Amino acid sequence: MTETLSYDILIVGSGLAGLRAAIAAASKHKDLKIAVLSKVQVMRSHSVSAEGGTAAVLYDNEGDNLESHIYDTIKGSDFLADQDVAERLVNSIPKEIIQLDRWGMPWSRRENGRIDQRKFGGYSFPRATYAQDKVGFYEMQTLYDTCLKFDNISFFNEWFCTSILHEGNNFQGFTCIEMKSGDFYNIVAPAGIICTGGAGRIFSFSTYAYSSTPDGLDMAFRAGIALKDMEFVQFHPTGILPSGILITEGARGEGGYLINSDGERFMKKYAGEKLELAPRDVVSRSMITEIQNGRGFKHITGVDCLKLDLTHLGEERIKEKLAGIREIGIKFSGVDVINEPIEVRPVCHYMMGGIHSNLNGATEFNGLWVAGEASCNSTHGANRLGANSTSECLVWGTITGELAASYAQKKKNSSINIDNQQYLLEEKRIYDGIFRGRGDVNPYEIKKTMTDTMDAKAYVYRNENDLAEGLRKIRSLKELSWKHVNDQAKEYNTNFINVMEIDSMLRVAEVVLMGALNRRESRGAHSRIDYPVRDDNNFLKHTLAYYDGDKGPRMGWHPVVFTRYAPVERKY
Repeated sequence: MTETLSYDILIVGSGLAGLRAAIAAASKHKDLKIAVLSKVQVMRSHSVSAEGGTAAVLYDNEGDNLESHIYDTIKGSDFLADQDVAERLVNSIPKEIIQLDRWGMPWSRRENGRIDQRKFGGYSFPRATYAQDKVGFYEMQTLYDTCLKFDNISFFNEWFCTSILHEGNNFQGFTCIEMKSGDFYNIVAPAGIICTGGAGRIFSFSTYAYSSTPDGLDMAFRAGIALKDMEFVQFHPTGILPSGILITEGARGEGGYLINSDGERFMKKYAGEKLELAPRDVVSRSMITEIQNGRGFKHITGVDCLKLDLTHLGEERIKEKLAGIREIGIKFSGVDVINEPIEVRPVCHYMMGGIHSNLNGATEFNGLWVAGEASCNSTHGANRLGANSTSECLVWGTITGELAASYAQKKKNSSINIDNQQYLLEEKRIYDGIFRGRGDVNPYEIKKTMTDTMDAKAYVYRNENDLAEGLRKIRSLKELSWKHVNDQAKEYNTNFINVMEIDSMLRVAEVVLMGALNRRESRGAHSRIDYPVRDDNNFLKHTLAYYDGDKGPRMGWHPVVFTRYAPVERKY
């Protein structure tokens, strides 16, 4: 018998967006019962890995201003961002920075005591507010400590959510597995917020934690909510080999530069003004072009790469501002960046796409919101500027937490009657279809083939043949007999969790490839060598993908919101 737990608000995901949403909801109505559900322990959420900064205009008396941040974000998005959303981000984030400071966030400071900011790609002014090179970890610790002050926030560590319960388009809760016991639960509430992060582990060469699989995206997709703009995958210029671990953009913000095998600082050819601090899509394409033209290095693994040089910054500055990066280089590349350049290559780092939502983070279901990287309210359009992601998590964590609290307060005395058929079908899907499945194909080999296919067919430069071949391969993998779990233990069955994750990954990979095939232009991070120019006449619109069972995604379009900035050519 499936057990049912009842709360007022359910938050899935315990990264920056999830914790900020919990605080916002708990602060608004102290009598609401709030549950934060996470498949990992809270402080192991991938947000702790954010390194470089959180973008905000703090000192408009020093030349920067809100309008500049808004325009930089819209231009960086290749004009696919919804402009009202970009405005909301920029106008809201300064107070979040100050609020974190009051909660104890150890921001890096200037000598005069003011919060410091560093340069970041695509910005007109230094506005990446940072804490050495560990901003995500410190922000997470600050938010978690603050959450612990609220008696009405409960944490469910190591609970894996598998589906959304709903009546028509009204949210009712989630089905979950408590990993410790292996028991299956319904957890019901009138309001929910999905904060499960992105889908970057559908690529092999990726900066994401291995737990960063698209479970939340797939839950929404299977429930009937659209995924939006999933073809836009950000490749960060500086992932180290072979692990893909990130070297923060803050390293270039502090003055580091990229060199090719001729020893040339090549970005002057591609972005004469911004150089290494052009937006990430521009830098990544420039790097791959250098490699394709024979000016790369050969890593010991045989992979072509370039080098990031920080040696001219000096030992003192690196130890003060980039201590974490130095440690990563030593541990994972055997390189001390104080003494020698480090080998890097563009790496999957962020998904501009996600669960379709509006300006307030509301989904197509009443009572369900989404925040952070899981969301696509079109903040970033076709390309995100660095340091705007942690800003997005904080801003929409606050917005969705407060809206969910108001909604839950109004529904507080309403009963929720779950349709038994929904959780019975979900039990059948995951237990009969996966846990007790029978198959002769190793699911982990399926996963590796899938992620390698995405690396090969949907990387920085794309074309029709590669995308079509990648889509055929993903669909053929789905059809193989791989849904089975060798470990039949009930408690802490990570094998079972992994196979459910692979199930979600294959569906979302299919959406990414379908969106990329349908968008016959180059815009932001989506660069088609067979359609090399941006086509505003035909593709100045968002992609939508709806679940259609075994038929594959049903694709559609959604308009972009403009306020006052018409599209122009991007130059840096």
